[in-house]
Amino acid sequence: MIFLVLLFFALNSILARMAISTQNIDAFSFTLLRIISAMFILLCLCFYKNKSLKIDLKSNYLSGFMFFLYAICFSFSYTNMLAGIGTLILFAVVQLTMIILALFFNEKLTFNKIIGILIAFLGLVYLLYPKYDFEISYFHTLLMFLSGIGWAVFSVLGKKSQNAIVNAADSFLKAFIIAIIFAIFYILVFNNDLKIDFFTSFLAIISGGITTAFGVFIWYIVLPKIEIMTASVIQLLVPIIAIFLSTIFLKEAITFELIVSSFIIIFGIFLALKRKSL
Repeated sequence: MIFLVLLFFALNSILARMAISTQNIDAFSFTLLRIISAMFILLCLCFYKNKSLKIDLKSNYLSGFMFFLYAICFSFSYTNMLAGIGTLILFAVVQLTMIILALFFNEKLTFNKIIGILIAFLGLVYLLYPKYDFEISYFHTLLMFLSGIGWAVFSVLGKKSQNAIVNAADSFLKAFIIAIIFAIFYILVFNNDLKIDFFTSFLAIISGGITTAFGVFIWYIVLPKIEIMTASVIQLLVPIIAIFLSTIFLKEAITFELIVSSFIIIFGIFLALKRKSL
């Protein structure tokens, strides 16, 4: 079950990059379709299981906002970022953020955690440091950082879930409301146009209705049963899966910098989550 969640998370990056790289869909349209399709599937599952829909419109907006922050920054970052690199940055930031958040929930700060976080941070610095044969957009990297923070907070909030399908559906309904508010400013105030075609809309719907909806649903089942630290470490496999899939479906090259930074980041976070002291 956990591997299926991780596969879904990795496929979200592949589907987003595959759609947005065609330039036949804008990042916001992809995000909106993704949220709508995920919300629709989750609400249907919620109604099927409970025979009713009881959604409180007065609460849970933080969870909805955090998912929207993750999704919108995720899509816009992939306008100028490869799927493998994007997923590595995303989940490196997710792990570091979740480790920091775990400290606020009184999880013990050990020497391992301090050294591991520093090593993982150095791995990110190495990946992002300017090189003659390797370029990366710092603006789009910043967007992916914000996306990672959004997903990390969304995951931590999910630990409070007592009914996975209801909480997931509720979160996506709130994310949809926030997306509509954003759309008003995006289209009317900033005069941006929406662009979409059949193939890219199909990819966005698959990303929302399958990999996102079922990924989050299963994730919300798993989260209450594990610690924050455990939730962070199992997501370390996502960048590895995404890098592998990106070479198959997107023909992306695996660079030396990507390999080295992956090992450094994964080693650092593994060290941070190691139970025995050095």
